[in-house]
Amino acid sequence: MRRCASNGCSGNSRSSVGFAQAMLMTFLCILIPLTGDAARIKDIASIEGVRENQLIGYGLVVGLDRTGDSVVGGQFTAQAILSMLNSMGINLKVNPIQLLTKNTASVMVTAKLPPFARPGMKLDIQVSSLANAKSLKGGTLLLTPLKAPNQQVYAVAQGPISTSGFEAGASGTSVTKNQQSGGIVPSGAIVEKAVDLSIEKWKAFSLSIREADFTTSLRVADAINTHFGSGVALPVSSGQVKVVMPKTFQGKIVQLIAAVEGLDVDVDVRAKVVVNERTGTIVMGEHVRLSSMAISHGSLTIKIKTEFDVSQPEAPGLIGGAAGETVVTAESETTVEEESGQVIQIDQSVTLGDLVKALNFIGVSPRDLVAVLTAAKAAGALQADMEMI
Repeated sequence: MRRCASNGCSGNSRSSVGFAQAMLMTFLCILIPLTGDAARIKDIASIEGVRENQLIGYGLVVGLDRTGDSVVGGQFTAQAILSMLNSMGINLKVNPIQLLTKNTASVMVTAKLPPFARPGMKLDIQVSSLANAKSLKGGTLLLTPLKAPNQQVYAVAQGPISTSGFEAGASGTSVTKNQQSGGIVPSGAIVEKAVDLSIEKWKAFSLSIREADFTTSLRVADAINTHFGSGVALPVSSGQVKVVMPKTFQGKIVQLIAAVEGLDVDVDVRAKVVVNERTGTIVMGEHVRLSSMAISHGSLTIKIKTEFDVSQPEAPGLIGGAAGETVVTAESETTVEEESGQVIQIDQSVTLGDLVKALNFIGVSPRDLVAVLTAAKAAGALQADMEMI
């Protein structure tokens, strides 16, 4: 990679402190993953069929300090209160709106049922306001069935809600931290029904690669065959590897899965550049390459300064004379400042380290780096996928 003429870069030497600061800024904004590190199979793949299940339910939160649902928008809360009281043997023949109090709120309750969960196991639950409650702080969730998409109840939830925010203030001035319309109940749900999953009868299983890649899939199969013997693992696709139980593990499916998940594999990933234009954050993989190109960086700054002069003549001393007239005149001054542009040439197939050094040399800020990479991709010089988030 050639940066500039012989009398340019070497002549414009920087101080060690300035160079260190520039390098620190660049590496804070460009995250370079370490190379040559292997990952365990359990960290890059999952066992097909062994997964979490989503649960959801509708419930009521009581005990709020007049921060619950109001009449407008909370009609179904009143209906839910009436239905709950009727189920408890309290038959009220009143308009549901008359029951609505601000210490009650309608909420949606969600949880994740882990694989192999057994009855009696406790789960953490998330509680979120459904209507227009201002805060769930200090509230208690009443008994709420949690259902799966098949409408079967797998857990029940109940307990005091913990919120992470607060609000304080008076006389029109208030301070709010985080939002209080949601919270959690640690260990607030109890599993009532287990999901049928019998793995003891398995004779084979499949690994699902989280980041589908043919090279990674082939390496996973090779690592398994090297450890257990030829023919145990077969790469089916870029995201699936089928594993057949060897004879030494007959009837020991748990031991086999644990042994497979503990194997190390070198993961292969595509060259990708992820850019967050709002924050100026850029993450680039180790395989990012550039074709031959030249980069120029410079900025033009135009400053316009306006000053107003006020002229106030004194009024004549004679009685009945004309009063002095105030005159305002504007004086504008325009200056143009342009930094000296620097041009660097990048040779073909440079590494990420060379790219970082080149961009650091010309003093590219994180936000300018976004524009440089976008232009390089448009020019066809960036040999990587570019993703904007």
